Amino acid sequence: MKCLPICCFISRQHKHPSKRSEETMENPQLMSNSGCSGNLNQAANIIVNHDFSNGLHSWHTNCCNGFVVSAESGDRGKPLSSSRSSGNYAVVTNRTKCWQGLEQDITSRVLPGSTYSVSACVGVSGPLSGSTDVLATLKLENRGSATSYMLIGKTSVSKEKWEIVEGTFSLLAVPERLVFYLEGPSPGVELLIDSVVISCPSSSKSESASIGAGDDNIIINPKFEDGLNNWSGRGCKVALHDSMADGKIVPQSGKAFASATERTQNWNGIQQEITGRVQRKLAYSVAAVVRIFGNNVTAATVQATLWVQTPGRNDQYVGIANVQATDKDWVQLQGKFLLNGSPSKVVIYLEGPPPGTDLLVNSLVVKHAEKIPPSPAPVIKNPDFGVNIITNSQLDDSTNGWFPLGNCNLSVGSGSPHILPPMARASLGVHEPLSGRYIHVKNRTQTWMGPAQMITDKVKLFLTYQVSAWVRIGSGANGPQNVNVALGVDNQWVNGGQVEINDDRWHEIGGSFRIEKQPSKVMVYIQGPGAGVDLMVAGVQIFPVNREERFKYLRHQADKIRKRDVVLKFSGAGSSSLSGTNVKVVQTQNSFPIGSCMSRTNIDNEDFINFFVKNFNWAVFGNELKWYWTEPQQGNLNYKDADDMVALCQKHNIETRGHCIFWEVQATVQQWIQALNKDDLMKAVQNRLTDLLTRYKGKFKHYDVNNEMLHGSYYQDRLGKDIRANMFKTANQLDPSATLFVNDYHIEDGCDTRSCPERYIEHILDLQEQGAPVGGIGIQGHIDNPVGPVVCTALDKLGILGLPIWFTELDVSSINEHVRGEDLEVMLREAFAHPAVEGVMLWGFWELFMSRDNAHLVNAEGDVNETGKRFLALKHEWLSHARGQVDVQGQFNFRGFHGKYAVEIDTPSKKIVKTFVVDKGDTPLVVP
Repeated sequence: MKCLPICCFISRQHKHPSKRSEETMENPQLMSNSGCSGNLNQAANIIVNHDFSNGLHSWHTNCCNGFVVSAESGDRGKPLSSSRSSGNYAVVTNRTKCWQGLEQDITSRVLPGSTYSVSACVGVSGPLSGSTDVLATLKLENRGSATSYMLIGKTSVSKEKWEIVEGTFSLLAVPERLVFYLEGPSPGVELLIDSVVISCPSSSKSESASIGAGDDNIIINPKFEDGLNNWSGRGCKVALHDSMADGKIVPQSGKAFASATERTQNWNGIQQEITGRVQRKLAYSVAAVVRIFGNNVTAATVQATLWVQTPGRNDQYVGIANVQATDKDWVQLQGKFLLNGSPSKVVIYLEGPPPGTDLLVNSLVVKHAEKIPPSPAPVIKNPDFGVNIITNSQLDDSTNGWFPLGNCNLSVGSGSPHILPPMARASLGVHEPLSGRYIHVKNRTQTWMGPAQMITDKVKLFLTYQVSAWVRIGSGANGPQNVNVALGVDNQWVNGGQVEINDDRWHEIGGSFRIEKQPSKVMVYIQGPGAGVDLMVAGVQIFPVNREERFKYLRHQADKIRKRDVVLKFSGAGSSSLSGTNVKVVQTQNSFPIGSCMSRTNIDNEDFINFFVKNFNWAVFGNELKWYWTEPQQGNLNYKDADDMVALCQKHNIETRGHCIFWEVQATVQQWIQALNKDDLMKAVQNRLTDLLTRYKGKFKHYDVNNEMLHGSYYQDRLGKDIRANMFKTANQLDPSATLFVNDYHIEDGCDTRSCPERYIEHILDLQEQGAPVGGIGIQGHIDNPVGPVVCTALDKLGILGLPIWFTELDVSSINEHVRGEDLEVMLREAFAHPAVEGVMLWGFWELFMSRDNAHLVNAEGDVNETGKRFLALKHEWLSHARGQVDVQGQFNFRGFHGKYAVEIDTPSKKIVKTFVVDKGDTPLVVP
């Protein structure tokens, strides 16, 4: 699949010193304290989520634990007076050192030379008599020098009431990483934090904008009202204009526009540095008004890009958005971006047209992206699940309702199947037999000619429709022929399913579609065989699918294949007296692998990592293991990004898939590789295998050996057919512990005849016949509008090979979060309920870091959306819990999902907790 956006940054992590005295701090400033009625001015507050109304979002605990007490839950034991300024407060617990507390990274929100006031409402709880100190502290980190600390303020706090700790600070230079945190009470004492405000009273509006506060544009001189101040050319010259081309080009707004001229490279353009004005982990929207001029170019792509420098790492380029610009009129480019790490330099620039063509810019706006509320779940009245919307499907009334698309002829014949195609039968269950009549299409002079029908008024928005038909072709075909059920939705072509035919038999077409924007015209038509080849079509069915009914069936299937009967057997001295003892069984982890894609930049975002390690047990790298990333130029090896990601996964006991050793599609192959002769290319392939598999031996459980061999053939074309099997053989020799996968797309959705299950099976068998140790089948799973029986049919066909099947790059897309969540649930339930599927990898989950739009589970700034909530609810459903009592035989029986468990037994003398694992098996598991 296409690579993820290239946007990698770093935020170095430092462990706290085991002990530290105030004497090691720089410039301590001790300030007075007051009650909670003191100054808590929130104007221009640079602290995110200052009152914990969003839980601990943007806050992080230092080697301890924390949670938020909400107003609804009431004060935890009412340890303090109620004179607090907000309804929520944070509790920092399990503190074993006095420096442990709560922190927030404020690097990008502080300007050098400005004076900041700090005010935090704090309290304490727990084993404390008398009072203790709470400190507000800054941690300053710079590469190559020791971490330093600055005391901002200190106050004495007792358990009776809330207090204010306050102070000020000013920095001549902002360090690479600046962290504010609260600390101080003795070990074992809980630190309570009600609210935190850090503001700069002297800030002007422009200063607030420069640190990303509010909705102000962080671009200085965005419409060139101050000439070219703050703007520069990137590898070219820039000029200011009030008009061009004898007055034919004038600004769309304002009095002037700029041009990037004398461009010799596509990346030449106009730029502005925004370092210090852009804040990490904050989503920004970008809007630019652009056009092109000159060199006889009438249309070209214009792109907005970030150039990011981070200490100790390579420069990174982040593509924000692009638009097709013309020389006729101004157009608007729009996009979004987010920085995970703490860069030392950030430049935004516009680039793209071919050399010699001027790039014109009328304005550029970069603002904190507006949070758009999600659309409500669609309400579909009378969905009529299973009701065919095709008129005269049985051809009882000749061809009425149908019309020929193009100059072809339609007639009715008899002799087609009387039963529904299998995929439709799986959705509809009991159904009346087909008539046996079919539409015979003759005199076809174009591939698109065939029978058509208008269904504009019958299609309901946001409803998923299944497509089904029997098709057959006449004689005279020259090789295999594709037959396709297509929809014309206004001026857009939508694929409803297709099949490849190379004989005179009837074949099933199965697919799906959904329409999410109101169309003015919808037409369904069947097309595909070459000109002159007759087409026969029977039993066309288009009907809305009842996903909830399918889910009931899948729950039953999952119960059969993902659960096991368990007998907890209590034995030994006194076991007979345990009869009637209360038993509580809690599943702590389901063993079914559910993972996600990540990129190197993601691991600089603490919120991303927190969600990842909590909800996934496998990982795959989007770009960082691919050859074009690890060796962009010959001999210039770059494994640092992958090393960092492997280390993170090992730290959190997350298994990893190696994606990918090679990629067969030529467009993904580096230019230096394409320039090699055959012998040198063979050596390079061998070196790639040796370097990668030796370096990471035993660290990747899976490898996608040669990605997308059904859709590309670069290495095979250059090095011969044997190269593919040899890649598998060599990889297996270098790392025998890894399972080696094939991996391809459109296997499961009926949309691509090149990668239908039958062709994939032939491909795998061919590799095995050549001795390739293929150990697993990768189905990428980039799917639209999934329908369970269509997906399940593909899994059934592939399952005959006896190899484990994984969805390796699953994502679904819908503008409506509720519908997207339902799509995701369809895919996860189908995978979980199928015995041949052994794992699922999502191709990302965080907004702006996925290859498809409208596919994310978590919004850019860390909010779990409706799709994510659906995912979490499903994961919760797949955990088994049981309560009861030990029976007279000294046993407790239950049935649960495979995975890790804890059992708690309450005896008269003590409470006993034990752990055990339920693995796969057909017989009951007896746990002594």
